[in-house]
Amino acid sequence: MATPAAPEGQRADDHAGPRAEDGRGGLRATLGGLTTRGRSFLAAGAAAAVCAYVLGQADLLRVGLLLAVLPLICAVVLHRTRYRVATSRLLTPQRVEAGTEARVQLRMENVSKLPTGLLMLQDHVPYMLGPRPRFVLDRVEAGGRREVSYRVRSDLRGRFPLGPLQLRLSDPFGMCELTRSFHAYDTLTVVPRTTALPPVRLGGEASGYGEGRQRTLALAGDDDVIPRAYRVGDDLRRVHWRSTARYGELMVRREEQPQRSHCTVLLDTRRVGYQGSGPDSAFEWAVSGAASVLTHMLERGYAVRLLTDTGTAVPGEGSDGYAGTDSVETAGLLMDTLAIVDHSDGAGLSRASDVLRAGSEGLLVAFLGDLDEEQAALAGRMRGRAGAAVAFVLDSGTWLTGGAVAGAVDARARELREAGWTVVPVQPGARLADLWQQAAGALRDTAAADSYGGWA
Repeated sequence: MATPAAPEGQRADDHAGPRAEDGRGGLRATLGGLTTRGRSFLAAGAAAAVCAYVLGQADLLRVGLLLAVLPLICAVVLHRTRYRVATSRLLTPQRVEAGTEARVQLRMENVSKLPTGLLMLQDHVPYMLGPRPRFVLDRVEAGGRREVSYRVRSDLRGRFPLGPLQLRLSDPFGMCELTRSFHAYDTLTVVPRTTALPPVRLGGEASGYGEGRQRTLALAGDDDVIPRAYRVGDDLRRVHWRSTARYGELMVRREEQPQRSHCTVLLDTRRVGYQGSGPDSAFEWAVSGAASVLTHMLERGYAVRLLTDTGTAVPGEGSDGYAGTDSVETAGLLMDTLAIVDHSDGAGLSRASDVLRAGSEGLLVAFLGDLDEEQAALAGRMRGRAGAAVAFVLDSGTWLTGGAVAGAVDARARELREAGWTVVPVQPGARLADLWQQAAGALRDTAAADSYGGWA
């Protein structure tokens, strides 16, 4: 399933030139940029001068002086070069799924009145995204532009800086090179992979109209239960004349909106709950599963909330902690959070239990790692007032060995079922879409115990 699109690209502009940092190192820093060829010429010239003095050969002395002076002249000329360049970077898109490529376009413009010599561009890229791209640009005329591009790709989630860009200047003879760094950089956000889920019937969907603490409007605005002041564009047929006479200003009737279904996705991030690492680990499967469920529910009009074992809720808007009505913005916020989520050092689910105990109607979907007897009992009590509760239980040990689910996992799953959860054990490499249908089938078998029904 495609991740909600981020802005197509962002251009970061920056300027630099050989004269921008000359005051720091001066000519001494420029001489430190002599290339192997330049140092060889300098050494050969010094050796020729010594031999000329020992042998008394004036012609050899002139040759030695020529060899020694040439790299020095090149360094001075390069040091006093006054042209300036401007660069920009365009990253498209800025948010991609793991395993998907993004395109980086670099533009360099010579804003000085002199043509440049040979230039080499190098962009700083984290090793997870591939090798550092390098480009060699020939002479750029005054006011001229050059554009180059490269692609980056990561199988790991995270936020990766791109830049700053380095510009290496060289004289025509290749005797001396200067490196100048720009300052601007971009950030590439790699979000978890998402899977398209089938529209199966699950519990936890609200129906009808009315007001309540756990209700979020399907459209926008606050609970419409009393008259409010007239706003430009309101239908005059909704004017409430009694309230208008009472308050001395035009008042209109609020119309109740349908209740919006709620879904809380609980992601267990405890370090003790998972073994192994890497794109194919149990923890990465759980993160990808949480991203898929959140995206799926948002597309079907649910108000969603991401909750971790630390008790942190995302987006966490308002008193109930659920998302607003802008599904694209909410999806972007959730994906950005999951892009950088990592293991927590906590050993229990008590903080998440406290949040759910405060009120969690609707659908509850949990992705749980290894559970001991105490944590299984605590997770069982999280069922609370949820309209339906589905737990995807992972035995991270089997993800390392590729074996069958251990008997201890079956025992914990049985405890959760007795507490009212619909439990789906997750085998290594299992497809979430199949498990989603399996959970829906289990819920249909226990439909009499559900308080809500609807399409999810």
